[in-house]
Order: sequence, then C-alpha cells, then structure tokens
Amino acid sequence: VENYSRLVSAYDSGDKAEILTYQKALGVDVKEQAKKISTKYIDPPKTTDFGIMFVPTESLYAEIIRIPGLSDEIRQKNNITIASPSTLPVMLSGLLMGFRTVAIEKRSAEVWQKLGAIKTQFGKFGDLLEGVQKKLQESANKIESAKTTSRTIERKLKNVEELPETDSVKLIGEI
Repeated sequence: VENYSRLVSAYDSGDKAEILTYQKALGVDVKEQAKKISTKYIDPPKTTDFGIMFVPTESLYAEIIRIPGLSDEIRQKNNITIASPSTLPVMLSGLLMGFRTVAIEKRSAEVWQKLGAIKTQFGKFGDLLEGVQKKLQESANKIESAKTTSRTIERKLKNVEELPETDSVKLIGEI
C-alpha cells in the first residue's frame, strides 16, 4: 500500500523516474505477497493447486495489471491469480461451476459403474428366471401326467361299485 501511495503521488507530480521506481517497488511487493500466499496456503491435495490474491481496490488492481508481465509471472511461478472487488465474484462463480462440474462427472462415473454392476446382476437374474420357468414347466408336465393317470384309473374303476362314505372311512380312513 505504501509503494502504491507513492506511485499515485508520482503520477500526480508527473515524474517519470519516480513512476518507474515505484512501479518496480509495487511489483516487488506484489511478488512477495504472492510467494507468501503460495507457501502458506497452497498445499495439494489438501487445498487447490492455486490461490487468489485479493486486492481491495480497483485502482490498485489496475495498477498491478498495468505492470507488464507481473500477473502472468505470479500465475506461472506461484499459481496465484490476482482479483479485485469486481473480478472476485466472477472468479468464484466460475470456480463454483467448475467444482460442481467435477462433482457431477465423478457422480456420473459412479452411476455408470453401478449400472454396469446392475446389468451383470440382471443377467444372472434372467438365468435364474429361466431355471424357475423350467422347473415350473416340469411340475406342470407332472401334474398333467398325474391327471392322465387319474383318468385312466377312474376308467378302470368305472364298473366297481362305490361304498357308502361311512363304510369307506372305516376301511381306509378319511382323506
């Protein structure tokens, strides 16, 4: 802030040598702050691999951006992006959308894996249903065979006289 104030005074006085001196001093200050932010707050995978340096005024932000190559150097060396009051909300919105997209992509990958597992299990279920159908068909065939045998026995017993129910219960018991 001190070098920025001096730079503003140099602009007011119009002294080009002072302007260059305080621009360089401001650049050094910004680089030092970027390095501090980088070493203190960037620790992948615990944090993101980048940081944001918030500059509290638009005029200071404009001055930092005006220094040739400074913001690019900070971004490349320290993974720090400079933000002002008007650019910070836009950056944060973009980051939020990016993180949400990553979360959605991760969840969609999980969904595809689960669908693959379900498809495998569904194939096994189809095989199980075929087995049950086969057993039911065998049971139906046995029932048909038993009906045929029952009809055959009934035909053979057609000429035999039926006993009264009380006598039949005495002979063979109740069915």
